[in-house]
Amino acid sequence: MSDNVDLDDLGEGDAPESGGGSKKKGGGLGNLLPNILKFVAIGIGATVFIVTVSIITVNLVSKKGASVTITGDNNGPYQGTRPVYTYYDGIGSIVTRTNDYPVSSSVTVEIIIGYDMDNPQASSEFVNRRFQLRDHLRNYFSGKSAAELTPQREEELKAEIREMLNTRFLDTAKAREILFNKLDVMEVF
Repeated sequence: MSDNVDLDDLGEGDAPESGGGSKKKGGGLGNLLPNILKFVAIGIGATVFIVTVSIITVNLVSKKGASVTITGDNNGPYQGTRPVYTYYDGIGSIVTRTNDYPVSSSVTVEIIIGYDMDNPQASSEFVNRRFQLRDHLRNYFSGKSAAELTPQREEELKAEIREMLNTRFLDTAKAREILFNKLDVMEVF
C-alpha cells in the first residue's frame, strides 16, 4: 500500500507553485506611486484642455483672436481716436472756372483748414495770409478739370491741398486736416 499515495495527505501549501517562485504580495508605496502619477497626469491633461478650450471660446465670442497689424492707408472704417484741431474758416467762398475746353465748369468751394491747437503762430499766419491763401486756392482749382473734382476724388484733393500748403505755402503753421464745407462743380452752358 505504500505505492498508493493518498492525494489528500499532500497539503495544498506544500507543493511549490509552477513558475518557480513565490507570489509577492505588494503593498504600500510600490503599488500606490503609479496610481498617484496616473491621476496627476490626468489632472494636468484635463487642466491644459480646459484652459485651451476656454481661451479659444473667449477669443471667438469677443471676436478678437490674434492681433493684426495693418500698414498703409488709414482710410479704413476704424481709425481710432481722431486728434482735435483748431480750424480756420476765414477763407470764404472761392468761385472759379475749371480748365476744361471748350466748355468749362464753374467751381464754388469753401475750405476749412485744421491745424494744431498748441501752435500759437498758426492762427496769426492764417489770418495774415488770408488773401494769398484765397488766391493760391483759386489758382489750384482753376488748374483742375471737372473730372478731377468729383466726389470720389475728394480725399485725394484734400491730401493734395494739405501737402501743397505745408510744403509750398505755410511757414510756421502746418495744415493737418482739410475740410470742404462746400464743393460744387456746375457745367456752364
